[in-house]
Amino acid sequence: MKYGISELAIVPIRAEASDKAEMVNQVLFGEHFKVLESRVKWSKIRLAHDKYEGWICNKQWSEIDKNTYEELERHDPTLTTELLDMVVKDTHQTVPLGSTLPFHQEHQFQINDNVYSHQGESTTGYKDKAMIVDNAILYLNTPYLWGGRTPFGIDCSGFTQMIYRLNGKEIPRDAYQQAEIGTTLSFIEESEAGDLAFFDNNEGKIIHVGIILENNFIIHASGKVRIDRLDQQGIFNAEERKHTHKLRLIKSIL
Repeated sequence: MKYGISELAIVPIRAEASDKAEMVNQVLFGEHFKVLESRVKWSKIRLAHDKYEGWICNKQWSEIDKNTYEELERHDPTLTTELLDMVVKDTHQTVPLGSTLPFHQEHQFQINDNVYSHQGESTTGYKDKAMIVDNAILYLNTPYLWGGRTPFGIDCSGFTQMIYRLNGKEIPRDAYQQAEIGTTLSFIEESEAGDLAFFDNNEGKIIHVGIILENNFIIHASGKVRIDRLDQQGIFNAEERKHTHKLRLIKSIL
């Protein structure tokens, strides 16, 4: 078994071993993973934090040993909290919100023998539930991108996952998986800001998720990260003057 880590800001994870294949997820800077299968140009990986699998280019990751992987697993990750941040080794590198700083200590962190410096703000461990809304607002107007996890482009479940990750809580990657955890609430009135609302299609499949705000609003990624009204029917888009998503259930995760 091989183990790896990203020293690049945003690495696409693809459904198949091809540059033309669908991007299903992304590896952000500092995230580690297991290598399940190796080919000449591609590797199939399983991300450590959510067990998501897919293919990445062999030019876009660095190998770490088993001991390093296991040591990273024993500690809560330290994550960057600025929309864009800078890490420095020999040169400057820009990294997005939610990047990981392995073995972070006193504005320095390390990947293999590479020692980086970081002067920005960071977070580690569980934060008060109220911080979920504050972090979610940072992503407002981020364009929708299937498989995306950054302020440059994000999908609905990538958005909710990243917000909870910044709050110190790991949740699954896809909306239908997120709907399987937490406590189900019967009414919107029972929910708190930071709870998750899930929406289904005509076949009853969970296809969308968003974060509930106060006063019956919701923030979610649909076209872009936006704020809309939420009622017992679902999401009401005032610009389109109609309900765009049908409410299936509400979950309290924290």
